[in-house]
This record gives sequence, structure tokens and C-alpha cells, in this order.
Amino acid sequence: MADLFDSLDPPRLPLAEAMRPQHIADVIGQRHLLGPGKPLALAFQSGKLHSMILWGPPGVGKTTLARLMAKAFDADFTALSAVFSGVKDIREAIAQAEAARAHGRHTILFVDEVHRFNKAQQDAFLPFVEQGLVTLVGATTENPSFEVNSALLSRAAVYVLQPLSAEELTELFERARAHACPELTFEDDARDRLTGFADGDARRLLNLLEQVQTAAETAGVNPVPPDFIDEALSHSLRRFDKGGEAFYDQISALHKSVRGSDPDATLYWLCRMLDGGAEPLYLGRRLVRMASEDIGLADPRALEICLNACSTFERLGSPEGELALAQAAVFLACAAKSNAVYKAYNAARKFVANDVSRPVPIHLRNAPTRLMKELGYGKAYRYAHDEPDGYAAGENYLPDGMTKPNWYEPVGRGLEAKIAEKLEHLRELDRQAEARAGQSELSAGRGGSR
Repeated sequence: MADLFDSLDPPRLPLAEAMRPQHIADVIGQRHLLGPGKPLALAFQSGKLHSMILWGPPGVGKTTLARLMAKAFDADFTALSAVFSGVKDIREAIAQAEAARAHGRHTILFVDEVHRFNKAQQDAFLPFVEQGLVTLVGATTENPSFEVNSALLSRAAVYVLQPLSAEELTELFERARAHACPELTFEDDARDRLTGFADGDARRLLNLLEQVQTAAETAGVNPVPPDFIDEALSHSLRRFDKGGEAFYDQISALHKSVRGSDPDATLYWLCRMLDGGAEPLYLGRRLVRMASEDIGLADPRALEICLNACSTFERLGSPEGELALAQAAVFLACAAKSNAVYKAYNAARKFVANDVSRPVPIHLRNAPTRLMKELGYGKAYRYAHDEPDGYAAGENYLPDGMTKPNWYEPVGRGLEAKIAEKLEHLRELDRQAEARAGQSELSAGRGGSR
């Protein structure tokens, strides 16, 4: 007799699982470990397993590499999650490994989120790793220097996995699209938008692609434009209440009066709002905002005066404290104006929101542990205080490969005029340092050609 459920379709695998590489050659990314002559490639070629810690952000292939090792070395694969497992689970895994060895099989013990195990739990692995009963592959998103016992760390090689680059994510996207939805096309900007949302995380990219596929098929959208990506992946869109328009119109008038350097209009709108029952500390918070947005570094005193005005109101209350708010408002109206920091901040926020998570350059990283020093952390850092003028001319503090954006451009008013002079002096020192470096390279080239 046929089973009642025989006709049901098997559950559909998530795309991230369906796309998991079956061979080492299928892995996208981690060329510094898997490329020809690189450490993990050599480990696969040698046929000799060794315990290791895979350190990297989510979705870069830690679990996949462990599974591929088990397949390549024809070993049993036992997985534990430090989030859900305890000492009892460790003992059961070890018992399975002993049973496998009795049948001539070796075991790779994969421990996900190994940093979440406490010291006693991590110590429980040591004797079995030393005996060669299991090959331990630990995965962690945290610095193993701090989160993994030194005894365990000394018995395992540490491999640092990197987020996938934009090119690698694009390659994965095209491979996944051909597998899951070959009939669905994406505009170039939409594809780039989707890979940007993934932020170097392969698993996240595949999950997002599934979401967009479902949304596009439901809405009948093909090809997929970039604005559809934003709509499909917006998890929390908020709307401001459109009620109370008069209130916000008056706030707007106050702000524009300050920006327009009109102290009388500033006082008028401030008093209108106080008379209408507006919360004084709300107005104080808006004045603080104006101090940062419209005065900025042209007169840094503005922010301090506004904060002091808010503190004064909190101490004195109404009506005495309202005079301090009026004083701050008039100062803002009369102060030199600059929105240079405001513009620079917005440009930086927009860039970061649409950019990938660029790693901190090696020379800027702190190196409090031996492992981090061995990895080259902080090696080429120049201590500015030891440099002429207290400035390391020609040094780069941005992520590698990032063009200097020049977001902050001070205006020629107030204190920012002096700041502009200082920055121009430092830029001239940078230009001189670059010229000297160029001359050195040229001289070295001539010397090498003789």
C-alpha cells in the first residue's frame, strides 16, 4: 500500500545549502589559502591532515572547508556547535571517533563557534587531539588569540579567512542565479546592489537572492531593477507622522533663521514655540543639532553653549532656564557658519552604507598577542609623535585600495579658516613625501638597471 505522503514533494533545500561546493576547485574566495602553492591547497595535496582554527567573519566558507576536508581525506565528519553542545556532546563525539577508528576510519571533528566553549570544554579536546584520535577543525568569528585556550591554540594552525570581494560575490551571484533562477535577469545596478547588501558574506548573498527571486516571481518583475532590490530587502521602513504640521513648520522656520544669521527672527520663532507649549528641552536638542549642522568647527563654542543651555534648563526649569536657551539661540544666529562637517559626515555615511566592510590595513592593527605580531599586525606603523612636525607625512590611514575621498573641506570662515590652513600645510608635507618616495624608487630602478 502506498504511503499517504508518497506524493508530496521533498522539501526544497535552501539555496545556500544547495550551492555548497562539493570540490575544493568549486570554492569561491580565499585564494590566499586555496590558490596554487598556498597553505590549505598544500595541505589538501599532501594527504596529511592537521588540526586548525579557521578564523573569519560569517559566510566565508569555514564549514564548507571542513566538509571538503572530510571528503578529500575520506574521513568521518562529526560536527558540534558550541552554542548548543556541552561536555556530554563532546564525549559522545569522541565515542563515535573511537568506534570509527576501530573500523579503520579517521574522524574530523568540526566545532563551530569554538570560542563559545569555556576553558574546561576546550580543554576536553586536548588529549584526543594529542593522541591523533580526531583532527580538530574549529571555526570562530572572534580573534582566537583572546577566545581560544593557548594550549589548544598551540596544537592547531590558525588560518585567517577573508570576506569575499565584490568580484567574487558577483561570480557567486551569477553561478547561483544560473542554478536557481536562470530565467530571471538582473540589471547590472541591481546585481551590484544585491552583492553590496551581502557585504562579503556568501551565505547572506544566497539568502538575499532567494528573497528577491520570490518577490520578483510574485510581482511578475523581470528584469529586476535596482529599486526593486531596495523594496524587496527593506526590513524596516519607517514613516514620520504627518500630523502637527504647524509645529514642524515653526521648527523649520527657527532652524532657517539661525542658518540665515537673523537673531531677531530666531528669537521670534523660539518664543512662538515656547508660547505654544513646545517642550523646552526638545527645542534645546534642536539647538544642539543646529550647532553641529550649521556652525560646526567654524565656532566650536556653539555646541558647548547649547549643551550648557540644556543643562541650565534642567537645573532651573521654567521660566528661568528658558533664558539660557534664548542665549544659545542668539549665539547660533550670530556665529560664523559652516556645514563642512555636516556634509563630510553625510558623505561618509552614504559611502559606508553602500560600500563593503573593508578590512583594517595590517599596519594600523594593534598587536597585543604573539599570533597577531606573527601575522604582521602593526609592523609598519609610524608613530606620529616621533615624526617631524608630529605628522607622519605620506602615511595612509584609509583601507587598502580606497581612494582618498576628501570629504571634509573647511570653509574660509571662523576657526575653520585656520583649520583649512593647517590641512593645506599637512597636504603639502604629503606631496613632498610622495615626491621623495618617487625619487627613491627612480634611483633604485636606475641602480638595478646597471
